[in-house]
Amino acid sequence: MGYGIKIRVSGDYALFTRPEMKVERVSYDIITPSAARGIIEAVYWKPAICWVIDKIHVLKEIEFTNIRRNEVSEKASEGKPFLDVTEIRQQRAALVLKNVDYIIEAHFDLTDKAGEEDTKEKHYNMVLRRLRKGQHFHAPCLGTREFGAKVELIEDGEPIPQSPLGNRDLGWMLYDLDFSDAADIKPKFFNAKLIDGVLDLKNVEARQ
Repeated sequence: MGYGIKIRVSGDYALFTRPEMKVERVSYDIITPSAARGIIEAVYWKPAICWVIDKIHVLKEIEFTNIRRNEVSEKASEGKPFLDVTEIRQQRAALVLKNVDYIIEAHFDLTDKAGEEDTKEKHYNMVLRRLRKGQHFHAPCLGTREFGAKVELIEDGEPIPQSPLGNRDLGWMLYDLDFSDAADIKPKFFNAKLIDGVLDLKNVEARQ
């Protein structure tokens, strides 16, 4: 039995922010691997497992649109747990994706926090059950909470739609964040290339 899953993720809008853009928000061309993992973890996450994204299929043409979003200029903290949004609200422009549709292939590995009862088959069956029932720990989103994601399980044997995209070099993209040093969290990037509309992540060489 294989322990990989395939899910279809879609939505009206998405914003996978390029970290080099400091003021206005500008999205990457497609969903990032870390955002894809976040969607799966919204459905099922346990300390005993770690999700790994294998492939991302881009099922629609890449389209952008400009919107204006309300944000706040400060963050809540222990010393200031409440914010008066009327005083610190800011409007910022954002270049976001619209009408996105992806298929994400992923698998999980057991971590060093797994116990004897944490078998791969157990967790695999649990995530399948949650996906079939539409259950999640928190609402899956496409980069930001305001852009909700529709998540559907692709069952074994169900065909994957053909991508309309061919080969395309998307340039350097955020792969993930390195949390090995909690005091110095560092981003890791990789050179993203679509082959027949598919981003293959199985042999990625990510670097800081």
